[in-house]
Amino acid sequence: MKVEATDVDGRKVYTVRAFNRGLATWVNRLPTLWIEGELTELRHQQRWASVFFTLKDPEDGACLPVQMPRGQFEALALGLVDGERVHVFGRAELYEQRGELRLKALSIERFGLGAHLAALEQLKRKLAAEGLFDESRKRTLPRFPRRIGLVTGNDAAAKRDVLTHIVQRFPPANVVVAETYVQGPRAAAAIESAIADLCACGADVIVLARGGGSLEDLLPFSDERLVRAVAACAVPIVSAVGHEQDNPLCDLAADVRASTPTAAARLVVPDLAELRAHATRLRDRLHRGAQRAAERHTQQLGLAHERLRRAPLLALERRGARLDTLRAKLGTLSPFATLERGYAIVHRGDDVVRSAEQVAAGESIDVRVAEGTFGATVA
Repeated sequence: MKVEATDVDGRKVYTVRAFNRGLATWVNRLPTLWIEGELTELRHQQRWASVFFTLKDPEDGACLPVQMPRGQFEALALGLVDGERVHVFGRAELYEQRGELRLKALSIERFGLGAHLAALEQLKRKLAAEGLFDESRKRTLPRFPRRIGLVTGNDAAAKRDVLTHIVQRFPPANVVVAETYVQGPRAAAAIESAIADLCACGADVIVLARGGGSLEDLLPFSDERLVRAVAACAVPIVSAVGHEQDNPLCDLAADVRASTPTAAARLVVPDLAELRAHATRLRDRLHRGAQRAAERHTQQLGLAHERLRRAPLLALERRGARLDTLRAKLGTLSPFATLERGYAIVHRGDDVVRSAEQVAAGESIDVRVAEGTFGATVA
């Protein structure tokens, strides 16, 4: 919005609102940048939409007010308190109503965190080049694990989440819990040892579970020695470390990454209720299939029985038809059929007369016609 001045006695006069708006327009053109300072006067209330604090220069005491949306601040889960040295990424803005300059924070890191991130990125590239994160080496989780190993902290919420959901989904599951350090300088070696112990006791799959935390809290899960141990583990490993936005290196080396410990429980065991429902559906399908097969065979048996019942009659009919045909043929070839057409058979004694030379005048002969015989004398 354009800022307009009012002409008063030849002067350009701005209202306070117009001046603040114009100044805010220029301030908003400044780039985002990182600022280092000591966090003080932290004000964080659940009913507020923003978190407020002050950055103080430890050298000369110069101060800069800072505002950050509460959701973004809480998502970082840094657990900051007054007096900590931090790096704040943000841009300058002017609160027009009061004409106050402040920094709108977009992200916060503890002092020295950049060095950690650089080292982790370098280690990530090194391990990736060795193939530790390749998808081709990822293994499939067992469908029905006989023994599940769980590496977690003592009395950790992550442990309760995993165990609760495993028992709810699959009560017969056998879970062996290895409680160990999951934070601090001794955590990486302790977790590696716990993984080896679970493999030795016959675990089919291992879950690494830890709740969220700051980058420093999760550093053990990016330790090179532990990452190599995860990649070389004899059984599949599910990594459920931190929240969705966290990405320690063991997540990349594990066979499966779970966004939360609860999600890990869903990955390692099936849902017993779903298995029972599936078994019921299969049983019903088998029953219907068997019933249809029995009905089909019954129908086939009925047809076969009917064919067997009718077979003798059909055979007799066919035989009768053949006899009639033969009878007709025989009738056609029979000499009696010739007699019916007006011919006669002449006998002289027992011989059939076929030529006039066979008889002499005055000789007696027998003549057979279609309807009887009679005697005659040759003239």
